[in-house]
Amino acid sequence: MCGIIGIFNNERAVEMATLGLFAEQHRGQESCGMAVNNGVTIKLRKKMGLVKDVFTSEKIKNLKGNIAIGHVRYPTCGTSSVYNSQPHIVETLSGPSYALVSNGDIINYGELRQELESKGVYFASSNDGELLLKFIVYNVEKEGLDIIDAIRKLMINVKGAFSTILSTKKEMYLFRDPYGIRPMNYGKTKEGTLVVASESCALDILYMDWQKEVEPAEIIVVNKDGYNSIKNNPAEYRDSTTNKHCIFEYIYFSRPDSFIFGESVYKVRQRIGALLAESDEIEPDIVVPVPDSANFIALGYAKQKNVPFEMGLIRNHYVGRTFIKPEQTIRDESVYQKFNILPNFFDGKKVVLIDDSIVRGTTIRKIVKLIKNGGASEVHLRIGSPPVKFSCYYGIDTPTRKELIANNKSIEEIKEFTDSDSLKYLSIDNLRKAVSKPQDYCYACFDGNYPLRKK
Repeated sequence: MCGIIGIFNNERAVEMATLGLFAEQHRGQESCGMAVNNGVTIKLRKKMGLVKDVFTSEKIKNLKGNIAIGHVRYPTCGTSSVYNSQPHIVETLSGPSYALVSNGDIINYGELRQELESKGVYFASSNDGELLLKFIVYNVEKEGLDIIDAIRKLMINVKGAFSTILSTKKEMYLFRDPYGIRPMNYGKTKEGTLVVASESCALDILYMDWQKEVEPAEIIVVNKDGYNSIKNNPAEYRDSTTNKHCIFEYIYFSRPDSFIFGESVYKVRQRIGALLAESDEIEPDIVVPVPDSANFIALGYAKQKNVPFEMGLIRNHYVGRTFIKPEQTIRDESVYQKFNILPNFFDGKKVVLIDDSIVRGTTIRKIVKLIKNGGASEVHLRIGSPPVKFSCYYGIDTPTRKELIANNKSIEEIKEFTDSDSLKYLSIDNLRKAVSKPQDYCYACFDGNYPLRKK
């Protein structure tokens, strides 16, 4: 799970891409980068750190061009290092000629890398984005395929999630895996600039005249003449008869003001909350979310129960997401840096505490303790997703199954571990009711039914 941005045909492409990356900073805070194209050469800047620190006004002065592609990284494939950050670039005899950014994860990475290395292809990182780029470039430069056919060959051979932007010196190519696992939206400004991003919130900040979703297996070619959509039949590239969008994008990752997979994120989250409340017999004094991803789930719950919705737990927004911290010690330390309670707010109150999910359980345990120490008489934990029992191989760095608390403990044991007075998860059946096309989603982290299984 990362964030991508692409700008075509604008002299301020770098500034626009920076704004887009900043809007998608929630999708990855480890590193960021940008490849900028002036039609002659491609310049690259990428570093560990946040967008506001890497792409300062002083730094972007040296990046000139009317094509820019960018990336914010949340590590899933490859270690935490600048070598594994994106974009990736390939140089030909004429200099840097190809650049690529992608959001997702490749499950047959090792097999494909070994095959390319046996043909003399060199890898500078262990990141799957580099694999995608090297696969395409090898088939274009060595096998004589045109780029479209190379991308089609990639869709047949590469298994996993990839919402991808490829830039050459003159063109930009947008394509998405045949299952449509990760979101990808594009649009055009009134001035004619084409913009593509992981989430619509990044397009909104750049004032699109219109927006669309890149369809599964679709390839969009963007050049000086405009853009051309090549609609491939996803069924030719996959086993499933339906799409397999990541349901966790609604639960946790995407911003609530985004519109992905054809639906509003905040509306889906409110429906999740309402469904969670429907059969809940608890009558609390207040409903409190774990901010920010659980805010709208809690709001939906409170509306359904006709109970006050209160922001009793305050989040420090200058601390990164604890879920995506690469080390457990850093994640534990961040919990108390990240959350605090309103003074005297919880005294004697029966609280329903809403969180979007429980992965390891360490964060929510500390939050329950924080609220009880603040005077709450009872804390009833309600979770806006089913128990996470299986690892994800498509771009979410969920731990190995032995680290997933719901794989090792019963609901009663998790209740005791978190010291909550009661615990209730959303059922998979109710989660399916929260979206309009439930058959089009992947629920593998809950039920183990993988559309593509890692070997």
